[in-house]
Amino acid sequence: MWTDTHLHLDAQEYDHDRMAVVSRALKEHVNRFVLPAVHADHFNALIALAHRTPGAVYCLGIHPLFVHQSTDYHLDTLRDALQQNRDDPLLAGVGEIGLDGFVPGLDWNRQVKFFHAQLKMARDFDLPVVMHVRKAQDPILKGLRMFKPTSGIAHAFNGSFQQADHFLNLQMKLGFGGACTFTRALQLRRLAADLPAEALVLETDGPDIAPEWINRQRNEPAHLPRIATVIAALRGKELTELARIVHNNTIDALPALARIPIA
Repeated sequence: MWTDTHLHLDAQEYDHDRMAVVSRALKEHVNRFVLPAVHADHFNALIALAHRTPGAVYCLGIHPLFVHQSTDYHLDTLRDALQQNRDDPLLAGVGEIGLDGFVPGLDWNRQVKFFHAQLKMARDFDLPVVMHVRKAQDPILKGLRMFKPTSGIAHAFNGSFQQADHFLNLQMKLGFGGACTFTRALQLRRLAADLPAEALVLETDGPDIAPEWINRQRNEPAHLPRIATVIAALRGKELTELARIVHNNTIDALPALARIPIA
């Protein structure tokens, strides 16, 4: 049993075969899916998709790459959506939120404003966070220390061991996926191999961050068990042991997953 902790199932890349993508995942024993939002305009569609997808939960948030398309009105929309859906068992957290220090031309101060506003909402609603942390680990950590959300995931983690320790001390888990299957990704593979067992959760970031065997093609959750096999080998562990560890870690990060039936 595997959980894909980061899947953009609402992405247009899946428009022609979305439910077939889910079916292929279920056949590979990937039977829980975390669907993060990227923009307030898409919240209702994402919620509806989660409710018709076996094993899915959802997060609501505004992605840092979309803050330039967003206003304070959209932050109000997020708060209203969290309030209206707070009793929905499929609401798993606030996300995908965070900061991006990689893409050129983004307004950093605006990113920080939206990130901190959404961290405050996570605290106010007692929800975990799912975070985009690309080349922004230290300012992300600063925000976590300020607002202290209960738990969450640093998605696609690729920081240092010291930064990893800080995330763990703040009750965050670290997401690993297809990028660590590339043999040239030496630092990332060292992290996947040597971080404490309680650090790891698994993800695809489908349709993005494809593993090595489908490099530059569309990613999907059916590839998660093979990604897990690579990580188990890096750690020198049996696959069944890794499955048990990441299952427990995933529930710790996103407790809503414990409430839903297994697909």
